[in-house]
Amino acid sequence: MELEGKVAIVTGGTRGIGRAIVLDLAANGADVALNYRQSADLAHELAGAVREMGRRALVVQADVSSFDDAQMMVQQALDEFGRLDILVNNAGMNWDGVVWKMTEEQWDRVIDVDLKGTFNYTRAAAPVFRERGAGKIVNITSINGLRGKFGQSNYSAAKAGVIGFTKACARELGRYSVNVNAVAPGLIETEMVKDAPESVRDMALAEIVLGRLGLPEEVAHVVTFLCTEKARHITGQVIQVDGGQYI
Repeated sequence: MELEGKVAIVTGGTRGIGRAIVLDLAANGADVALNYRQSADLAHELAGAVREMGRRALVVQADVSSFDDAQMMVQQALDEFGRLDILVNNAGMNWDGVVWKMTEEQWDRVIDVDLKGTFNYTRAAAPVFRERGAGKIVNITSINGLRGKFGQSNYSAAKAGVIGFTKACARELGRYSVNVNAVAPGLIETEMVKDAPESVRDMALAEIVLGRLGLPEEVAHVVTFLCTEKARHITGQVIQVDGGQYI
Protein backbone atom coordinates (compact mmCIF):
# COMPACT_ATOMS: atom_id res chain seq x y z
CA MET A 1 0.00 0.00 0.00
CA GLU A 2 1.46 3.30 -1.14
CA LEU A 3 0.52 5.28 1.97
CA GLU A 4 1.52 2.68 4.54
CA GLY A 5 2.72 4.41 7.71
CA LYS A 6 1.43 7.83 6.63
CA VAL A 7 -0.94 9.98 8.68
CA ALA A 8 -3.58 12.21 7.12
CA ILE A 9 -5.98 14.88 8.32
CA VAL A 10 -9.16 15.23 6.26
CA THR A 11 -11.54 18.09 7.04
CA GLY A 12 -15.22 17.72 6.32
CA GLY A 13 -14.77 14.00 6.03
CA THR A 14 -18.05 12.65 7.37
CA ARG A 15 -20.05 12.53 4.12
CA GLY A 16 -19.94 12.82 0.35
CA ILE A 17 -16.56 13.50 -1.22
CA GLY A 18 -14.85 13.82 2.17
CA ARG A 19 -16.03 10.41 3.30
CA ALA A 20 -14.80 8.85 0.06
CA ILE A 21 -11.41 10.51 0.54
CA VAL A 22 -11.08 9.19 4.10
CA LEU A 23 -11.90 5.65 2.99
CA ASP A 24 -9.61 5.76 -0.05
CA LEU A 25 -6.66 7.06 1.95
CA ALA A 26 -7.22 4.34 4.54
CA ALA A 27 -7.56 1.68 1.84
CA ASN A 28 -4.13 2.75 0.62
CA GLY A 29 -2.58 2.43 4.07
CA ALA A 30 -2.97 5.79 5.78
CA ASP A 31 -4.14 6.44 9.32
CA VAL A 32 -6.69 9.24 9.31
CA ALA A 33 -7.84 12.04 11.61
CA LEU A 34 -11.20 13.57 10.72
CA ASN A 35 -13.21 16.38 12.19
CA TYR A 36 -16.87 17.00 12.73
CA ARG A 37 -18.81 20.03 13.89
CA GLN A 38 -22.22 18.48 14.65
CA SER A 39 -22.39 15.03 13.02
CA ALA A 40 -20.70 13.02 15.77
CA ASP A 41 -22.48 9.77 14.89
CA LEU A 42 -21.41 9.93 11.24
CA ALA A 43 -17.83 10.72 12.22
CA HIS A 44 -17.55 7.82 14.64
CA GLU A 45 -19.21 5.44 12.19
CA LEU A 46 -16.65 6.41 9.56
CA ALA A 47 -13.80 6.02 12.03
CA GLY A 48 -15.10 2.51 12.72
CA ALA A 49 -14.95 1.73 9.01
CA VAL A 50 -11.34 2.95 8.90
CA ARG A 51 -10.43 0.73 11.84
CA GLU A 52 -12.06 -2.26 10.16
CA MET A 53 -9.49 -1.79 7.39
CA GLY A 54 -6.75 -2.19 9.98
CA ARG A 55 -5.91 1.51 10.10
CA ARG A 56 -6.00 3.92 13.03
CA ALA A 57 -8.56 6.72 13.20
CA LEU A 58 -8.97 9.84 15.29
CA VAL A 59 -12.21 11.82 15.55
CA VAL A 60 -12.03 15.46 16.67
CA GLN A 61 -14.84 17.95 17.17
CA ALA A 62 -13.56 21.06 15.41
CA ASP A 63 -15.07 23.93 13.44
CA VAL A 64 -12.90 24.56 10.37
CA SER A 65 -13.69 28.26 10.50
CA SER A 66 -11.96 28.48 13.91
CA PHE A 67 -8.22 29.20 13.82
CA ASP A 68 -7.81 27.78 17.34
CA ASP A 69 -9.73 24.58 16.52
CA ALA A 70 -7.41 23.91 13.58
CA GLN A 71 -4.33 24.33 15.76
CA MET A 72 -5.88 22.04 18.35
CA MET A 73 -6.74 19.32 15.83
CA VAL A 74 -3.29 19.26 14.27
CA GLN A 75 -1.74 18.97 17.72
CA GLN A 76 -4.14 16.16 18.67
CA ALA A 77 -3.18 14.27 15.52
CA LEU A 78 0.50 14.68 16.34
CA ASP A 79 -0.10 13.54 19.92
CA GLU A 80 -2.12 10.51 18.77
CA PHE A 81 -0.04 9.36 15.81
CA GLY A 82 3.36 10.95 16.36
CA ARG A 83 3.53 12.41 12.87
CA LEU A 84 1.58 14.15 10.11
CA ASP A 85 2.18 13.59 6.40
CA ILE A 86 -0.99 14.62 4.56
CA LEU A 87 -3.56 17.39 4.84
CA VAL A 88 -6.73 17.35 2.75
CA ASN A 89 -8.74 20.56 3.05
CA ASN A 90 -12.11 19.25 1.93
CA ALA A 91 -14.61 20.99 4.24
CA GLY A 92 -16.93 23.31 2.38
CA MET A 93 -20.46 24.63 2.17
CA ASN A 94 -22.65 26.69 -0.08
CA TRP A 95 -25.41 29.16 0.76
CA ASP A 96 -26.71 30.40 -2.55
CA GLY A 97 -28.31 33.66 -3.58
CA VAL A 98 -27.95 36.26 -6.30
CA VAL A 99 -25.56 39.01 -5.32
CA TRP A 100 -28.23 41.73 -5.07
CA LYS A 101 -30.08 39.66 -2.46
CA MET A 102 -27.15 38.00 -0.67
CA THR A 103 -26.85 38.83 3.01
CA GLU A 104 -23.63 39.61 4.82
CA GLU A 105 -24.15 36.44 6.85
CA GLN A 106 -24.38 34.32 3.68
CA TRP A 107 -21.18 35.84 2.34
CA ASP A 108 -19.20 35.62 5.57
CA ARG A 109 -20.18 32.06 6.47
CA VAL A 110 -19.22 30.58 3.09
CA ILE A 111 -15.93 32.50 3.00
CA ASP A 112 -15.17 31.48 6.60
CA VAL A 113 -15.71 27.77 5.95
CA ASP A 114 -14.50 27.33 2.38
CA LEU A 115 -11.58 29.76 2.24
CA LYS A 116 -10.58 30.66 5.80
CA GLY A 117 -10.97 27.02 6.83
CA THR A 118 -8.43 26.04 4.17
CA PHE A 119 -6.05 28.69 5.51
CA ASN A 120 -6.60 27.66 9.14
CA TYR A 121 -5.56 24.05 8.63
CA THR A 122 -2.74 24.84 6.23
CA ARG A 123 -1.39 27.38 8.71
CA ALA A 124 -1.52 24.76 11.47
CA ALA A 125 0.11 21.99 9.41
CA ALA A 126 2.68 23.98 7.41
CA PRO A 127 5.23 24.37 10.25
CA VAL A 128 5.09 20.60 10.81
CA PHE A 129 5.72 19.84 7.13
CA ARG A 130 8.39 22.53 6.88
CA GLU A 131 10.32 21.11 9.83
CA ARG A 132 10.04 17.55 8.49
CA GLY A 133 11.02 18.57 4.97
CA ALA A 134 8.08 16.69 3.48
CA GLY A 135 4.31 16.83 3.22
CA LYS A 136 1.31 16.70 0.91
CA ILE A 137 -1.51 19.25 0.91
CA VAL A 138 -4.56 18.80 -1.30
CA ASN A 139 -7.24 21.48 -1.34
CA ILE A 140 -10.71 20.72 -2.69
CA THR A 141 -11.91 23.60 -4.83
CA SER A 142 -14.56 23.53 -7.59
CA ILE A 143 -14.92 24.18 -11.29
CA ASN A 144 -17.11 27.09 -10.15
CA GLY A 145 -13.99 28.65 -8.69
CA LEU A 146 -12.57 28.59 -12.20
CA ARG A 147 -15.60 29.86 -14.09
CA GLY A 148 -18.06 31.39 -11.60
CA LYS A 149 -21.67 30.30 -11.26
CA PHE A 150 -24.93 32.24 -11.24
CA GLY A 151 -26.29 32.52 -7.70
CA GLN A 152 -22.99 31.49 -6.11
CA SER A 153 -20.86 34.62 -5.94
CA ASN A 154 -19.79 33.75 -2.38
CA TYR A 155 -18.98 30.11 -3.18
CA SER A 156 -17.27 30.95 -6.48
CA ALA A 157 -15.18 33.64 -4.77
CA ALA A 158 -14.18 31.29 -1.96
CA LYS A 159 -13.22 28.47 -4.30
CA ALA A 160 -11.33 30.85 -6.59
CA GLY A 161 -9.51 32.03 -3.46
CA VAL A 162 -8.58 28.43 -2.66
CA ILE A 163 -6.96 28.15 -6.10
CA GLY A 164 -4.86 31.28 -5.59
CA PHE A 165 -4.00 30.15 -2.08
CA THR A 166 -2.90 26.74 -3.40
CA LYS A 167 -0.52 28.28 -5.93
CA ALA A 168 0.97 30.71 -3.40
CA CYS A 169 1.52 27.94 -0.84
CA ALA A 170 3.09 25.72 -3.48
CA ARG A 171 5.66 28.47 -4.10
CA GLU A 172 6.28 29.04 -0.40
CA LEU A 173 6.55 25.40 0.65
CA GLY A 174 8.20 23.86 -2.41
CA ARG A 175 11.72 24.43 -1.07
CA TYR A 176 10.78 22.16 1.85
CA SER A 177 9.62 19.34 -0.47
CA VAL A 178 5.96 19.98 0.34
CA ASN A 179 3.54 19.44 -2.55
CA VAL A 180 0.44 21.65 -2.61
CA ASN A 181 -2.26 20.95 -5.18
CA ALA A 182 -5.98 21.43 -5.69
CA VAL A 183 -8.71 19.20 -7.07
CA ALA A 184 -11.69 20.86 -8.74
CA PRO A 185 -14.74 18.58 -8.98
CA GLY A 186 -17.72 19.26 -11.18
CA LEU A 187 -21.15 18.05 -10.13
CA ILE A 188 -20.65 14.87 -8.11
CA GLU A 189 -23.30 12.32 -7.10
CA THR A 190 -23.49 13.11 -3.38
CA GLU A 191 -26.46 13.04 -1.01
CA MET A 192 -26.93 16.78 -1.46
CA VAL A 193 -26.98 16.49 -5.25
CA LYS A 194 -29.41 13.58 -5.14
CA ASP A 195 -31.85 15.85 -3.31
CA ALA A 196 -31.38 18.72 -5.79
CA PRO A 197 -34.20 19.64 -8.21
CA GLU A 198 -34.24 17.58 -11.39
CA SER A 199 -33.71 20.77 -13.41
CA VAL A 200 -30.36 21.37 -11.69
CA ARG A 201 -29.15 17.88 -12.50
CA ASP A 202 -30.36 18.16 -16.08
CA MET A 203 -28.50 21.44 -16.61
CA ALA A 204 -25.28 19.90 -15.30
CA LEU A 205 -25.68 16.75 -17.39
CA ALA A 206 -26.09 18.89 -20.50
CA GLU A 207 -22.62 20.36 -19.81
CA ILE A 208 -20.82 17.09 -18.99
CA VAL A 209 -19.28 15.62 -22.13
CA LEU A 210 -19.05 12.15 -20.59
CA GLY A 211 -22.82 12.23 -20.04
CA ARG A 212 -23.01 11.35 -16.35
CA LEU A 213 -22.36 12.79 -12.93
CA GLY A 214 -19.10 11.95 -11.22
CA LEU A 215 -18.83 9.69 -8.19
CA PRO A 216 -17.20 10.68 -4.89
CA GLU A 217 -14.76 7.80 -5.29
CA GLU A 218 -13.53 9.24 -8.57
CA VAL A 219 -12.52 12.46 -6.81
CA ALA A 220 -10.99 10.48 -3.94
CA HIS A 221 -8.75 8.45 -6.27
CA VAL A 222 -7.20 11.65 -7.64
CA VAL A 223 -6.66 13.03 -4.13
CA THR A 224 -4.95 9.81 -3.04
CA PHE A 225 -2.70 9.85 -6.11
CA LEU A 226 -1.58 13.40 -5.26
CA CYS A 227 -0.69 12.17 -1.77
CA THR A 228 1.61 9.42 -3.05
CA GLU A 229 5.22 9.58 -4.15
CA LYS A 230 4.06 9.02 -7.73
CA ALA A 231 3.00 12.67 -7.66
CA ARG A 232 6.15 14.01 -6.02
CA HIS A 233 6.94 16.29 -8.99
CA ILE A 234 3.44 17.77 -9.20
CA THR A 235 2.73 20.98 -7.28
CA GLY A 236 0.71 24.16 -7.68
CA GLN A 237 -1.75 22.42 -9.99
CA VAL A 238 -5.54 22.40 -10.23
CA ILE A 239 -6.85 19.07 -11.49
CA GLN A 240 -10.44 19.03 -12.72
CA VAL A 241 -12.54 15.94 -12.04
CA ASP A 242 -15.66 16.97 -13.90
CA GLY A 243 -16.22 14.67 -16.88
CA GLY A 244 -15.51 17.61 -19.16
CA GLN A 245 -18.18 19.80 -17.56
CA TYR A 246 -15.88 22.80 -17.85
CA ILE A 247 -13.50 22.62 -20.79
